[in-house]
Amino acid sequence: MAAEFPKHPFLLSPDEVAQALGTDVDKGLTSAQVADLQKKYPPNELDVGGTIAWYTIFIRQLCNAMVLVLFFAMGLSFGVKDYVEGGVLAAVIVLNVSIGFRQEYGAEKKMDALRALSSPSASVLRDGKTIVIPNAEVVPGDVVNLKMGDTVPADLRLFDAMNLNCDEQSLTGEAQAVEKITANEIYVHGSERLAKTEKEVGVGDRINIAYATTVVRKGRGRGIVIATGMSTEVGKIAASSTKKKRKAGRSMNWKKYGKAQPIKGAARRVYDFVGKFLGLTEGTPLQIKLAKLAYILFLCALFLAIVVFSVNQWKLPLPNEVIIYAISTGIAIIPESLVAVLTITMVVATTVMRKANVVVRDLSALEALGGVTNICSDKTGTLTQGAMIVKKAWLPPRNIYTVRDSMDPNNPNAGTVTFARAENVAKEEKRDFDQERSTQAIKFDVPEGKSEAKPKQQPEPEAEVTPDFRLFLLSAALCNLATVRYDDEEEKWKTTGEPTEIALQVFTHRFERGKKYLEALGWKQLSEFPFDSSIKRMSVVYNPPDDADKNDSGLPSGQSVVFTKGAVERILDLCSNVGTGDAQQPMDEAMKASILDQMTQFASLGQRVLALAYRPWDGIYDPSHEREETEKSGGNGEDQARSAVEQNLTLLGLVGIYDPPRRETTPAIRECSDAGIVVHMLTGDHPETARAIAREVGIIPHNLGVLSAEVADSIVMKATDFDKLSEAEIDALKELPLVIARCAPETKTRMIEALRRRGLFMAMTGDGVNDAPSLSSADVGIAMGSGSDVAKSAAKIVLTDDKFNSIVAAIREGRRMFENIQKFVLHLLTSNVGEVILLIAGLGFKDETTGFSVFPISPLEILWINMVTSSFPAFGLGREKASGDVMSKPPHNKKRGVFTNQILVDMFVYGLLMGTCTLMTFVIIVYGKYGGDLGVDCNTKYSDACTPVFRARAAVFAELTWLILISAWEFKSIRRSMFHLNPDKSDNPDNNDNNDNSDNKKKKWRLWNDLYTDNKFLFWAVVLGALSVFPTVYIPYLNTNVFKHKAITWEWSLVVGMTIVFVFGMEAWKWVKRTYNILDDHKVVKAGWSQGEEPSRKFMKAMSFSSLKSWRSTGRAESRSRTQPNPNMTQIGRTHTQSRGEKSGSESPV
Repeated sequence: MAAEFPKHPFLLSPDEVAQALGTDVDKGLTSAQVADLQKKYPPNELDVGGTIAWYTIFIRQLCNAMVLVLFFAMGLSFGVKDYVEGGVLAAVIVLNVSIGFRQEYGAEKKMDALRALSSPSASVLRDGKTIVIPNAEVVPGDVVNLKMGDTVPADLRLFDAMNLNCDEQSLTGEAQAVEKITANEIYVHGSERLAKTEKEVGVGDRINIAYATTVVRKGRGRGIVIATGMSTEVGKIAASSTKKKRKAGRSMNWKKYGKAQPIKGAARRVYDFVGKFLGLTEGTPLQIKLAKLAYILFLCALFLAIVVFSVNQWKLPLPNEVIIYAISTGIAIIPESLVAVLTITMVVATTVMRKANVVVRDLSALEALGGVTNICSDKTGTLTQGAMIVKKAWLPPRNIYTVRDSMDPNNPNAGTVTFARAENVAKEEKRDFDQERSTQAIKFDVPEGKSEAKPKQQPEPEAEVTPDFRLFLLSAALCNLATVRYDDEEEKWKTTGEPTEIALQVFTHRFERGKKYLEALGWKQLSEFPFDSSIKRMSVVYNPPDDADKNDSGLPSGQSVVFTKGAVERILDLCSNVGTGDAQQPMDEAMKASILDQMTQFASLGQRVLALAYRPWDGIYDPSHEREETEKSGGNGEDQARSAVEQNLTLLGLVGIYDPPRRETTPAIRECSDAGIVVHMLTGDHPETARAIAREVGIIPHNLGVLSAEVADSIVMKATDFDKLSEAEIDALKELPLVIARCAPETKTRMIEALRRRGLFMAMTGDGVNDAPSLSSADVGIAMGSGSDVAKSAAKIVLTDDKFNSIVAAIREGRRMFENIQKFVLHLLTSNVGEVILLIAGLGFKDETTGFSVFPISPLEILWINMVTSSFPAFGLGREKASGDVMSKPPHNKKRGVFTNQILVDMFVYGLLMGTCTLMTFVIIVYGKYGGDLGVDCNTKYSDACTPVFRARAAVFAELTWLILISAWEFKSIRRSMFHLNPDKSDNPDNNDNNDNSDNKKKKWRLWNDLYTDNKFLFWAVVLGALSVFPTVYIPYLNTNVFKHKAITWEWSLVVGMTIVFVFGMEAWKWVKRTYNILDDHKVVKAGWSQGEEPSRKFMKAMSFSSLKSWRSTGRAESRSRTQPNPNMTQIGRTHTQSRGEKSGSESPV
């Protein structure tokens, strides 16, 4: 909502706007003011819908296949005057729709809450402190801070702008970013007259206003909120735009598209409407696939009804018994609870991921995670800690400053800085350890430098601030946006800003030369050219202090100074000199090569290397004058001004910044390798830095000799080299690079396209504005929680902690969910197949008096089994924990999805087994005990003549219930025995500690632990479901008049016996699958080297007492392996995942 002003805020000065809103630009609003304003104004949100209305969910529940069948069955039941069955069906419909509505409505609310967690936020000034709040909490009068990549939270009147450019294309259609100003001198378009009224200037020309939902493309600034929510300019457009856009081809305009268009358009609109409510055109891919399955089953139900009518010879009018039998068959084939179980499983998965710092913005990503084959990750803050520390500094010609004994990125007092003279950087010949280990020259590996005695080195002295070092610190402090301060209340150092700049600022504070101290001396900033990822540098222009006593830099006070920092290669191209004072030398090719060698030396230590440079300006720099001069010459003012500043620089030195890898990164990469997932690192760092970190975390091997020469040459590439390759050349590479250095946003997009052409399924991480295209085009875009709002909006998943292992946790949860969906789909469809087999075979049981088929199981028994018996175990299967081998299988086939060959075959095998057992029970009782007496009219009412049929039905009902419930326990693992679900260490033949009583006790009670402890919900669903059989069988009237069965006695022995036969049959089929390795998930079989391997850990693991006895044979094998090439050791791109007789489509370099 907009506040009240004497005239539009763009015509007012910032002070007048602040006065009208009662705010202070230096302190912001007070907490009391915010509380009052939140009562006065609605939340800062656009009312554009997005949330599904309750009635839409309700109609969707009515329009699914299961309910349609039940409606059909209810109508027929009432039509044949079977009011008991019709009433029960009506109750089932109400119950099913109510439960489904409540579950889906709750799921939508939870998803809205999860989306809110990743919604854009705003940095505001309140009570004199900068805080980050959700956009919805912004109120008129708030002072908002803007930086590059931010989404503007509301309409702002700017009062501070430093090279601030906003992308307003979504609002005004202007393709170019608009440069913002703070003055209220706005000219009428096309004239030199100042605007006096709002109508004289359009929205796009009010350049002192930053509009809600626009994006900051460059620079930084601050502004006062003047309008929120629907009162913003974009809100006004949203309010006036009520017409929804239709899909292409839906127009009814016959004049424009031809006379046939109204028919085509109407047909397509009807298709969209029906598909939307039936769930066939909207929803996640899995939801759509399962909805299609439901309607296919509905058609199968109609087909089965036709079969029933045909067997009964289509006697017209159709007898009630035949119609009811057809209804029963149709009900049996529909898995009524499938959609509800799927919805709950997904909601549980998103909740679990939220606890693991993963916010799912799109449910389709949740399904896609299980099929990810490649992860393209950034380095800084994801694979590494993002807590950078300056470790080395080099000043020409050969001065080295080293930070020692400090791992605290924020504390400038931790550790010491020493000084040393560097020797000339020379390329040393590396030892060939493989040659030294050959059979011709076997000897121990002696660490380099240990074989010869070296003179004892003297400790390095502490660093002192020399004139050249003082100028170096000056550039590092002023060409910097970070802040470092000591908090007296918390008694610790606090920092704000980017990690790289924080590291530089902390380094300058070690010598009490921080930015705040320098600006207090009188250094005044005139202009800023912010960091640009395309040129990889940043520059500022400062005026030295007027007071000569406060200017100890050695620079004259009457001249402005340009300070620049950035990527070494980019800075060197702009430098004409190196060093200061007497040590200054001209920049030539030899000098450049020497500096690049020094950079490579730092980078090989895993350090990010930046260059610092400066340039004395000729006179006082005037930003507006320089921009005007370049515009008069016909160039772009901003770009030309930057080019004029960033030339003829003098290199001050290099700085090496170390970002230690996270401790959990290497194990996470190892887990990806075990799962058949390849990890790529795409970073903006120098190739040597990228190589060192990639080697340290296990993305590439420590010794590239384990790879073929062709693969080793392309395992680490510069983005410039990769971008030069054509698509054909990229596709011709034996393997795609695992590390791309100096990576630009466009390189990420090319990498995605290259992976996709190879049939791979990738996840891409990003945090910047320029990462948005790659995040949106990747199969699974993953944004960092600390990243820009644009990146978060483009991604499907947001990591709130920015950690790589959170990605792995999300993949693990996605795989767990996928496995559980397979389990409960198999459970539900198996019971449906068993019921259909029983009913179709039951068509042969004909009443000789009437000639109609006799139900082996009644319609209400089927409904009870499907709605009560099957549903709750299916919910329990959806809550199963991840299996122990969930991350040792390759990614699932995204085309086949849930319905793999194993699931389809298992469904028919177990369904056939279930149908056969129940059918045999009915036959034994009716034909074995009672001589085939099927009674008279036993489908509609009970009489003494129907006793055999009713007792047989009761036994079949109890048995079918128990078989379905027991199968839920069996489906806890699709391949493992129910009695051996989770093997423990006591089963390991290498474990010789057989006297451990705890292990023996655990093995003794393993079945109890597997069935009860691991999933109590499933356990009680099975137990209570099994006990529910008894009241339905024995309660008078309910059994004979409703369920059409009768109390039984000796038949229980048959029920128990057939249950044992069924369990034996399931266990036998599982044994066959395991023994003959059929229908197996393609296990990941590693090549010679795997990502995430740590040689030291492998060696320690090998050096156990149990392995010493095989040391001699191992040594011989190792010797042979070094003289005979191993085909798996020559490549990183083939992970063998195929089972016997099957070809795997999964390829990875691990």
